[in-house]
Amino acid sequence: MDQEERRQRRQKDTKNATIVFVVFLLVVLALVAGVVFAVGKFVIGDKQDEPQPTETGTQETEQVSVTEVPEAPVVPAVDPVIQQAAETVAGMTLEDKIAQMFVITPDALTGYNGVTAAGDTTKAAYQNRPVGGIIYMSDNLTDREQTAAMLENMQAIAEERTGLPLFLCVDEEGGSVARIASTPAFEVENVGDMSEIGASGDPQNAYNAGSTIGTYLAELGFNVDFAPVADVLTNDDNTAIGDRSFGSDAQTVASMVTSELEGLSAAGVYGTVKHFPGHGGTTGDSHDGAVTTERTLEELMAEELVPFQSAVNAGVSFVMVGHISAPNVTGDNTPSSLSKMMITDVLRTQMGYDGIVITDAMNMKAITDHYNSDQAAVLAVTAGADMILMPADYEAAYEGLLAAVQDGTITEERIDESVNRIVRVKLSMGQQ
Repeated sequence: MDQEERRQRRQKDTKNATIVFVVFLLVVLALVAGVVFAVGKFVIGDKQDEPQPTETGTQETEQVSVTEVPEAPVVPAVDPVIQQAAETVAGMTLEDKIAQMFVITPDALTGYNGVTAAGDTTKAAYQNRPVGGIIYMSDNLTDREQTAAMLENMQAIAEERTGLPLFLCVDEEGGSVARIASTPAFEVENVGDMSEIGASGDPQNAYNAGSTIGTYLAELGFNVDFAPVADVLTNDDNTAIGDRSFGSDAQTVASMVTSELEGLSAAGVYGTVKHFPGHGGTTGDSHDGAVTTERTLEELMAEELVPFQSAVNAGVSFVMVGHISAPNVTGDNTPSSLSKMMITDVLRTQMGYDGIVITDAMNMKAITDHYNSDQAAVLAVTAGADMILMPADYEAAYEGLLAAVQDGTITEERIDESVNRIVRVKLSMGQQ
């Protein structure tokens, strides 16, 4: 092979090597391009899943970062009255708590009839049994000076013993039921029958009646009035309520009741709506024996309970439960004052009431004909009542309730529930 042939051969080999190298390089570049494309597509896809920049993009990013920081839990404000009541009740003995659940006459407290003063005998009796309230009857009330002095002394005795005010109570409805206005020595106006006020159709007249009654009661030292009557007079033959009712129209009665409550409250006196679930549709008198309403719950809610619901919505502090059986609601003849269905299920749960439930006077024959004082007290508290009014035998009722807690029939937590309600109202006196 000559020199020329060798030269041509080298050129050919070089050309072939160049071609191979170029092909190899193209293949490598293609592979790299494919990898880059795949990676780019993956990254772009991830970014599409992220929030896209907007005009407020920076602010949005800052908001996200803030929400990721745990916030301190919001602590709800504690009502100081509720807190103080709980602390007060926690420091009371069981015996004192049970005593707070009774409202009795000064006669029952001292063991003497016709008590007209609050002196050493009253103080000694109250030291032993610091009841939650005292109710005064006509024979305890002689004139303005005597009554004011007695109530002032009684309040001082109570506050010294318990650190709490005492419910000083009276039945002062106006008309035929007026312990003060019916006694000439007091020289106060009797506002008249509620039936006449209701017939006027003007709630302002009911407010004026409440204001008048509340003013002279407060001046004497009373702070709780067992009025107004919230019964709707649906039975023309009813003699137990009669003119004591504002009338036969539920809405009219409701507006009159809430207006009278406002008048009483403006004078510094707590009103008490009565007689739940309504005495106006009955024919009997619970003073004389058993009384029954045949109404169903739906019928009661549509009529008899309308004024009570209105009072509950207005924030009434006391509801008095009557000894009225409602068999078409409860399924038996248990008086409402002893019925868990009527007090807890209907008044508390369905109607939303969380104030003080007080029984009607437990010395009425509707109770005493069928129950001993201790039985009645235990049944009333088990049903949901907070205060027992005038048991026929106060000692037996008190001891029966105490024994029921001690043997587990009633829990002390149940007692605390009622006493908390009582103490809350006492701590709020002067603020209504």
